[in-house]
Amino acid sequence: MRKLSGIFLVGLCLGAIGAVVVTASHETAASQPVAVSEVVTTMSESPVVSATPRPTPSSKATPKPAAEPPAELPRVDAAAVDRLVPGGEVSAVVFDRQRGETTVSVHAERGYTSASLVKLLIALTVLERGGPTASVQRMLSRSDDDLASQFWSTYGGPAIVTRWAAKLSLTGTRPPEDPGRWGDTRITAKDIVRIYQYLLAHGPSAILDALRDATERGSDNFRQYFGIPDAAGTRPWAIKQGWSCCRPTRTLHTSGVVGEDERYIVVVLSEHPASVDYATGSKRVTAVVKTLLG
Repeated sequence: MRKLSGIFLVGLCLGAIGAVVVTASHETAASQPVAVSEVVTTMSESPVVSATPRPTPSSKATPKPAAEPPAELPRVDAAAVDRLVPGGEVSAVVFDRQRGETTVSVHAERGYTSASLVKLLIALTVLERGGPTASVQRMLSRSDDDLASQFWSTYGGPAIVTRWAAKLSLTGTRPPEDPGRWGDTRITAKDIVRIYQYLLAHGPSAILDALRDATERGSDNFRQYFGIPDAAGTRPWAIKQGWSCCRPTRTLHTSGVVGEDERYIVVVLSEHPASVDYATGSKRVTAVVKTLLG
């Protein structure tokens, strides 16, 4: 009996020790993190682990300051514009595309010879009829007269002007009296604005691309950054310029779009006495545009 009791006591002690070891191992396993991976199950399977969702971050964000509206251009009267071109003639029109209205109109229907501005109509005609895009862009960006003359002869000459004047209701635009002199086409600032409105709404993108890429020097080495480019500052622009002399006056025109999203169509046409050199005339046109843009 004593032997059996001793054996029995030893067994109880060993059992107790084993229970403590098993319990300790379970607690240790339970304290370890559980890695949960996303598992695709079939319809017959059910997920074994249901992870506790993390708290959803607050949807409130620090409000951004409201963007300031673009500054409006100043209102300009005719006398202020006229004073900047002494002894000559000047016309200026600004059309705000965002507001859908003309904000400046100074002698908008006064007639001028077009010089190279007629190249806009030549470009529209050539591209409409499948002509060479690269050459049209060079004609515009570098104001290349040789290409303009080739296109003028090939694509209809004066009929180019007559057709677009009818299509766009250009009331002050007409072909040159001498059919071979495309630069003597008659234009008005009001009509040039209508041409840009058409280009922006319906024209081939290649034309505006070329106007954005206008080079500082034209194909004849004339500096064509007077007017809009010199006055626009950091605002984006796309331009078509014109210059000629002297039948009998010196002509300097700047036209194009200015601002983000081509907001403003700006056209300044001018004639100066032949005694006024190009450098002086260019500065005067730039001063007019600075007045328009503020």
